[in-house]
Amino acid sequence: MVATPGDALALLATEDHGSVVDIVCAQPGTAEERAALDRAAADCGRRGVRVASDPWVIDAEVGKITALVLDALHELCPLTVRTLDPDPAHVSFDAEAKRPVIAEPPLRGSVARAAVAAARRYQRECGFPVFVNCHRAGTDPRLGAQACTRYPLPGRWLVRGADGRLTAYLPSAAGVLRWTEGASGVDEWSGPELLEGPDLLPGITVVQDANGYAHLLGLRRRKRADGKEHVDLVHATQYQTGRPMGPWHSVGNPNANDRSKAREVGFPAAVFDAAGNLHVFVRNFGHGVSTRRQAPDGRWSGWQHLRGAAVADELVALPGRSGGAQVWARARDSASAVRWHQDAPGGDWTLDPATHVSPYPGTLSAAPEAGTIRYRYFGTNEVCVEVPGVGPVSLGGADGAGPLAAVPGVEIQGWGCTVLARSGHAGTCAVGAHEDGRPESGVWWFDAGETSLVPPAVAVDGSGRAVIALLGTDGRLRVARQEPGAGGLAFTQWVTA
Repeated sequence: MVATPGDALALLATEDHGSVVDIVCAQPGTAEERAALDRAAADCGRRGVRVASDPWVIDAEVGKITALVLDALHELCPLTVRTLDPDPAHVSFDAEAKRPVIAEPPLRGSVARAAVAAARRYQRECGFPVFVNCHRAGTDPRLGAQACTRYPLPGRWLVRGADGRLTAYLPSAAGVLRWTEGASGVDEWSGPELLEGPDLLPGITVVQDANGYAHLLGLRRRKRADGKEHVDLVHATQYQTGRPMGPWHSVGNPNANDRSKAREVGFPAAVFDAAGNLHVFVRNFGHGVSTRRQAPDGRWSGWQHLRGAAVADELVALPGRSGGAQVWARARDSASAVRWHQDAPGGDWTLDPATHVSPYPGTLSAAPEAGTIRYRYFGTNEVCVEVPGVGPVSLGGADGAGPLAAVPGVEIQGWGCTVLARSGHAGTCAVGAHEDGRPESGVWWFDAGETSLVPPAVAVDGSGRAVIALLGTDGRLRVARQEPGAGGLAFTQWVTA
């Protein structure tokens, strides 16, 4: 769903083999745009992407788009709605007018916001899951969809509760979808259940505390008393597996005093330190990192700006080896990453700009070991793990895209191992393993036989077996469980929830 045919080009360039695409435009655009779209559609055909017929043109104007988009969704019945960034980034700042300068046409952002709103209404009306992906305009489509998305898909979305049961959380157009294991270690699932909440933007961060409670964070857009839309961070807690989730609370926005700045806030990353403090990090309007901390008694600190480096909207938070928190961020203007860390819970933040990490955009993820991250190396796309005191270690797997999921403590032939899952070629799920704490021993990757619309997730169930989860191309959850007593790492057939 785009403003004009020219806006569809970048979206088509990131479509994978096997996709079937309908294009809906608010305006017909120029003859040059329509010719360029014809060429892009022909290229899609050569790549195995089918673009269905001519684009729809709904001839909508600002303020009258959502209803027309909703009509189109009811006609087309899509699984995924792709559009551009609802809050386009500024290119400069007008000091005299005290407002950011946006170079994109106003219709582009209006159409994206209408597409998100219409998809939300459509899902609630039809009752089926609908997923939304917002492409950051101006990014190089050759980097792939994961690198260009405004609201990143969660890397960790399968968690085990205190009772041993697994829960899967994924963002959809209308809110968070939840699937719940019926009994520990048994392939019976309920869901997807829509966890109603505020008008969330299509992304989510999932993190667990020491009690096993799941904490969900995201962004929402809402109208305030002044009648204008504001964007802020929100947080909710799932205390017991399968029970109603707690209410959503605002975490604020580091640029809350300026609506035009606040709408550009990055997507949150979060982690608990050894003292039970929840640390939340976001990329702020000035391309720095802002952080806020919630103490175990529920009180929030004010926002703190971590200075010293300009970053892209890609953060990953993780516990440090000394019990404090740390956050990694991909650099804004180079193929590198920087790190801020604490030496102890509640300690001062220290910047470490001279890291050896050179991540491909959209691939940073926290490793299970404290203080360790994984990423795809910018030069080769191979998966790497950054071992403290050692540097990057290659894990192979240069095919595919996106971040890596991993879980340690899985028994394989009597050895404690870390099981890994990632997206392989054309979205297929690839699985591998290495001995706990020894990534340098190498990883043998194998195709798990299913394709996923999101990065696959991995967790350990209540019986100690590794479980791989993915979202099939039909929008349904699929899981495969480690075979007990197998001679190596083997999984059962995929089960559809």
